[in-house]
Amino acid sequence: MDSRSVSVVVETPARGLGALVLALARELGAIALVAARTVLGLPRLERRELARALVQFGYDSVPLAMATAALAGVIVVLQSGLYIQRFGARAFLGWAAGYGVLWEFGPLLLGLIMSARIGARNAAELATLQVGGQMEGLRGIGLDPFAILVAPRVVAMELSMLTLSTFTFLVAILFEAVAALLTLGLPLRVFFGTFAQMLGALDLVGGVVKVGAFGLAISLVSTAVGLSARGGARAVGQAAASAVVRGCAAIFVLDFLLTLALAGWMS
Repeated sequence: MDSRSVSVVVETPARGLGALVLALARELGAIALVAARTVLGLPRLERRELARALVQFGYDSVPLAMATAALAGVIVVLQSGLYIQRFGARAFLGWAAGYGVLWEFGPLLLGLIMSARIGARNAAELATLQVGGQMEGLRGIGLDPFAILVAPRVVAMELSMLTLSTFTFLVAILFEAVAALLTLGLPLRVFFGTFAQMLGALDLVGGVVKVGAFGLAISLVSTAVGLSARGGARAVGQAAASAVVRGCAAIFVLDFLLTLALAGWMS
Protein backbone atom coordinates (compact mmCIF):
# COMPACT_ATOMS: atom_id res chain seq x y z
CA MET A 1 0.00 0.00 0.00
CA ASP A 2 1.51 3.33 -1.04
CA SER A 3 1.59 6.46 1.10
CA ARG A 4 -1.40 7.99 -0.74
CA SER A 5 -3.59 4.95 -0.02
CA VAL A 6 -2.58 5.00 3.65
CA SER A 7 -3.47 8.68 3.86
CA VAL A 8 -6.93 8.04 2.36
CA VAL A 9 -7.60 5.15 4.78
CA VAL A 10 -6.65 7.34 7.78
CA GLU A 11 -8.48 10.45 6.60
CA THR A 12 -11.80 8.76 5.81
CA PRO A 13 -12.62 7.66 9.40
CA ALA A 14 -11.36 11.03 10.67
CA ARG A 15 -13.65 12.89 8.27
CA GLY A 16 -16.57 10.67 9.24
CA LEU A 17 -15.95 11.31 12.93
CA GLY A 18 -15.63 15.02 12.31
CA ALA A 19 -18.88 15.12 10.34
CA LEU A 20 -20.62 13.20 13.13
CA VAL A 21 -19.35 15.63 15.77
CA LEU A 22 -20.46 18.63 13.71
CA ALA A 23 -23.91 17.11 13.12
CA LEU A 24 -24.29 16.40 16.84
CA ALA A 25 -23.21 19.96 17.67
CA ARG A 26 -25.80 21.35 15.22
CA GLU A 27 -28.53 19.16 16.74
CA LEU A 28 -27.68 20.21 20.30
CA GLY A 29 -27.46 23.85 19.23
CA ALA A 30 -30.90 23.72 17.61
CA ILE A 31 -32.41 22.10 20.72
CA ALA A 32 -30.75 24.70 22.99
CA LEU A 33 -32.11 27.49 20.79
CA VAL A 34 -35.63 26.04 20.94
CA ALA A 35 -35.37 25.74 24.73
CA ALA A 36 -34.16 29.33 25.12
CA ARG A 37 -36.84 30.82 22.83
CA THR A 38 -39.51 28.71 24.53
CA VAL A 39 -38.52 30.07 27.93
CA LEU A 40 -38.67 33.63 26.55
CA GLY A 41 -42.12 32.91 25.11
CA LEU A 42 -43.58 31.55 28.35
CA PRO A 43 -44.79 34.93 29.71
CA ARG A 44 -46.84 35.47 26.49
CA LEU A 45 -47.98 31.84 26.24
CA GLU A 46 -51.24 31.34 24.29
CA ARG A 47 -53.61 29.70 26.78
CA ARG A 48 -56.12 28.40 24.21
CA GLU A 49 -53.33 26.58 22.39
CA LEU A 50 -52.15 25.22 25.75
CA ALA A 51 -55.63 23.83 26.51
CA ARG A 52 -55.88 22.28 23.05
CA ALA A 53 -52.42 20.73 23.39
CA LEU A 54 -53.23 19.31 26.83
CA VAL A 55 -56.24 17.52 25.38
CA GLN A 56 -54.36 16.37 22.29
CA PHE A 57 -51.16 15.23 23.98
CA GLY A 58 -52.40 14.29 27.45
CA TYR A 59 -56.07 13.33 27.60
CA ASP A 60 -56.07 11.52 24.26
CA SER A 61 -53.01 9.49 25.34
CA VAL A 62 -54.64 8.10 28.49
CA PRO A 63 -55.97 4.83 26.93
CA LEU A 64 -52.64 4.03 25.30
CA ALA A 65 -50.66 4.83 28.46
CA MET A 66 -52.97 2.75 30.65
CA ALA A 67 -52.83 -0.24 28.30
CA THR A 68 -49.05 -0.03 28.17
CA ALA A 69 -48.82 0.19 31.97
CA ALA A 70 -51.08 -2.84 32.46
CA LEU A 71 -49.11 -4.98 30.01
CA ALA A 72 -45.78 -3.81 31.45
CA GLY A 73 -46.90 -4.74 34.96
CA VAL A 74 -47.95 -8.24 33.93
CA ILE A 75 -44.77 -8.81 31.90
CA VAL A 76 -42.52 -7.69 34.77
CA VAL A 77 -44.18 -10.19 37.13
CA LEU A 78 -44.08 -13.03 34.61
CA GLN A 79 -40.41 -12.41 33.86
CA SER A 80 -39.24 -11.83 37.43
CA GLY A 81 -41.43 -14.69 38.70
CA LEU A 82 -39.17 -17.20 36.96
CA TYR A 83 -36.18 -16.11 39.03
CA ILE A 84 -38.19 -15.47 42.17
CA GLN A 85 -39.40 -19.08 42.22
CA ARG A 86 -35.98 -20.47 41.29
CA PHE A 87 -34.32 -18.82 44.30
CA GLY A 88 -37.27 -19.17 46.67
CA ALA A 89 -37.72 -15.43 47.15
CA ARG A 90 -41.46 -15.04 46.49
CA ALA A 91 -41.83 -12.69 49.44
CA PHE A 92 -39.62 -10.11 47.70
CA LEU A 93 -41.63 -10.03 44.47
CA GLY A 94 -43.55 -6.91 45.55
CA TRP A 95 -40.33 -5.01 46.10
CA ALA A 96 -38.66 -6.24 42.91
CA ALA A 97 -41.67 -5.62 40.68
CA GLY A 98 -42.41 -2.22 42.22
CA TYR A 99 -38.78 -1.14 41.98
CA GLY A 100 -38.63 -2.15 38.33
CA VAL A 101 -41.75 -0.20 37.43
CA LEU A 102 -40.94 2.92 39.42
CA TRP A 103 -37.31 3.15 38.41
CA GLU A 104 -36.95 1.68 34.95
CA PHE A 105 -39.77 0.04 33.03
CA GLY A 106 -42.45 2.60 33.85
CA PRO A 107 -40.53 5.76 32.84
CA LEU A 108 -38.78 4.09 29.91
CA LEU A 109 -41.87 2.52 28.34
CA LEU A 110 -43.94 5.65 28.88
CA GLY A 111 -41.20 7.76 27.29
CA LEU A 112 -40.88 5.52 24.24
CA ILE A 113 -44.64 5.29 23.71
CA MET A 114 -45.10 9.03 24.07
CA SER A 115 -42.16 9.75 21.77
CA ALA A 116 -43.88 7.73 19.08
CA ARG A 117 -47.27 9.29 19.67
CA ILE A 118 -46.95 12.91 20.74
CA GLY A 119 -43.39 13.52 19.51
CA ALA A 120 -44.20 12.43 15.97
CA ARG A 121 -47.49 14.35 16.00
CA ASN A 122 -45.88 17.53 17.28
CA ALA A 123 -43.07 17.36 14.72
CA ALA A 124 -45.49 16.66 11.85
CA GLU A 125 -47.79 19.56 12.77
CA LEU A 126 -44.94 22.05 13.18
CA ALA A 127 -43.33 20.83 9.96
CA THR A 128 -46.62 21.33 8.12
CA LEU A 129 -46.86 24.88 9.42
CA GLN A 130 -43.21 25.53 8.58
CA VAL A 131 -43.45 24.12 5.06
CA GLY A 132 -46.78 25.87 4.43
CA GLY A 133 -45.35 29.26 5.42
CA GLN A 134 -47.66 29.85 8.40
CA MET A 135 -44.71 30.23 10.79
CA GLU A 136 -43.16 32.89 8.58
CA GLY A 137 -46.58 34.50 8.24
CA LEU A 138 -46.87 34.88 12.02
CA ARG A 139 -43.48 36.56 12.12
CA GLY A 140 -44.53 38.81 9.24
CA ILE A 141 -47.45 40.29 11.21
CA GLY A 142 -45.34 40.76 14.34
CA LEU A 143 -46.42 37.69 16.32
CA ASP A 144 -44.02 35.31 18.05
CA PRO A 145 -44.56 31.70 16.90
CA PHE A 146 -42.82 30.44 20.01
CA ALA A 147 -45.32 32.15 22.32
CA ILE A 148 -48.33 31.11 20.21
CA LEU A 149 -47.44 27.61 19.02
CA VAL A 150 -44.23 26.25 20.52
CA ALA A 151 -44.30 27.15 24.22
CA PRO A 152 -47.86 25.82 24.78
CA ARG A 153 -46.91 22.52 23.18
CA VAL A 154 -43.73 22.12 25.23
CA VAL A 155 -45.57 22.92 28.48
CA ALA A 156 -48.46 20.62 27.56
CA MET A 157 -46.19 17.70 26.73
CA GLU A 158 -44.25 18.09 29.99
CA LEU A 159 -47.42 18.34 32.10
CA SER A 160 -48.98 15.42 30.24
CA MET A 161 -45.97 13.18 30.83
CA LEU A 162 -45.84 13.97 34.55
CA THR A 163 -49.58 13.45 34.98
CA LEU A 164 -49.68 10.26 32.94
CA SER A 165 -46.74 8.85 34.92
CA THR A 166 -48.80 8.96 38.13
CA PHE A 167 -51.60 6.91 36.61
CA THR A 168 -49.30 4.54 34.76
CA PHE A 169 -47.33 3.76 37.93
CA LEU A 170 -50.55 3.01 39.83
CA VAL A 171 -52.04 0.87 37.05
CA ALA A 172 -48.78 -1.04 36.53
CA ILE A 173 -48.42 -1.84 40.23
CA LEU A 174 -52.07 -2.89 40.49
CA PHE A 175 -51.72 -5.27 37.54
CA GLU A 176 -48.45 -6.58 38.99
CA ALA A 177 -50.23 -7.49 42.22
CA VAL A 178 -53.08 -9.20 40.38
CA ALA A 179 -50.67 -11.07 38.09
CA ALA A 180 -48.62 -12.22 41.09
CA LEU A 181 -51.79 -13.51 42.75
CA LEU A 182 -53.07 -15.36 39.68
CA THR A 183 -49.79 -16.80 38.38
CA LEU A 184 -47.73 -17.36 41.55
CA GLY A 185 -50.45 -17.49 44.20
CA LEU A 186 -48.78 -14.61 46.08
CA PRO A 187 -51.31 -12.96 48.43
CA LEU A 188 -51.96 -9.27 47.88
CA ARG A 189 -51.01 -8.43 51.48
CA VAL A 190 -47.58 -10.01 50.97
CA PHE A 191 -47.03 -8.21 47.66
CA PHE A 192 -48.00 -4.80 49.00
CA GLY A 193 -46.34 -5.51 52.36
CA THR A 194 -42.84 -5.83 50.90
CA PHE A 195 -43.63 -3.05 48.45
CA ALA A 196 -44.43 -0.65 51.30
CA GLN A 197 -41.62 -1.82 53.60
CA MET A 198 -38.72 -1.84 51.14
CA LEU A 199 -39.54 1.06 48.82
CA GLY A 200 -39.22 4.67 49.92
CA ALA A 201 -40.20 8.09 48.67
CA LEU A 202 -36.82 8.50 46.98
CA ASP A 203 -37.56 5.54 44.73
CA LEU A 204 -40.69 7.31 43.49
CA VAL A 205 -38.74 10.55 43.08
CA GLY A 206 -36.27 8.78 40.81
CA GLY A 207 -39.05 7.67 38.48
CA VAL A 208 -40.68 11.10 38.41
CA VAL A 209 -37.34 12.79 37.63
CA LYS A 210 -36.81 10.42 34.71
CA VAL A 211 -40.30 10.99 33.33
CA GLY A 212 -39.87 14.76 33.56
CA ALA A 213 -36.54 14.61 31.74
CA PHE A 214 -37.96 12.31 29.06
CA GLY A 215 -40.97 14.59 28.52
CA LEU A 216 -38.74 17.64 28.11
CA ALA A 217 -36.49 15.77 25.68
CA ILE A 218 -39.45 14.61 23.57
CA SER A 219 -40.93 18.09 23.36
CA LEU A 220 -37.67 19.90 22.54
CA VAL A 221 -36.40 17.32 20.06
CA SER A 222 -39.68 17.03 18.17
CA THR A 223 -40.06 20.82 18.09
CA ALA A 224 -36.53 21.34 16.77
CA VAL A 225 -37.07 18.69 14.09
CA GLY A 226 -40.43 20.13 13.06
CA LEU A 227 -39.16 23.71 12.78
CA SER A 228 -36.15 22.64 10.71
CA ALA A 229 -38.31 20.96 8.04
CA ARG A 230 -37.81 22.29 4.53
CA GLY A 231 -39.40 21.29 1.24
CA GLY A 232 -42.80 19.77 0.54
CA ALA A 233 -44.99 17.00 1.91
CA ARG A 234 -42.06 14.59 2.05
CA ALA A 235 -40.38 16.83 4.64
CA VAL A 236 -43.37 16.41 6.95
CA GLY A 237 -43.08 12.63 6.91
CA GLN A 238 -39.33 12.81 7.39
CA ALA A 239 -39.78 15.14 10.35
CA ALA A 240 -42.23 12.77 12.06
CA ALA A 241 -39.97 9.75 11.57
CA SER A 242 -36.87 11.69 12.63
CA ALA A 243 -38.60 12.96 15.77
CA VAL A 244 -39.36 9.40 16.87
CA VAL A 245 -35.83 8.12 16.23
CA ARG A 246 -34.07 11.08 17.84
CA GLY A 247 -36.53 11.20 20.71
CA CYS A 248 -35.97 7.52 21.52
CA ALA A 249 -32.20 7.98 21.28
CA ALA A 250 -32.37 10.95 23.66
CA ILE A 251 -34.46 8.92 26.10
CA PHE A 252 -31.95 6.06 26.21
CA VAL A 253 -29.03 8.47 26.72
CA LEU A 254 -30.87 10.33 29.48
CA ASP A 255 -31.91 7.06 31.10
CA PHE A 256 -28.29 5.95 31.28
CA LEU A 257 -27.05 9.27 32.67
CA LEU A 258 -29.90 9.70 35.16
CA THR A 259 -29.62 6.13 36.41
CA LEU A 260 -25.92 6.68 37.13
CA ALA A 261 -26.53 10.04 38.79
CA LEU A 262 -29.58 9.06 40.86
CA ALA A 263 -28.12 5.73 41.96
CA GLY A 264 -24.98 7.50 43.15
CA TRP A 265 -26.98 10.18 44.93
CA MET A 266 -29.34 7.76 46.70
CA SER A 267 -26.71 5.19 47.70
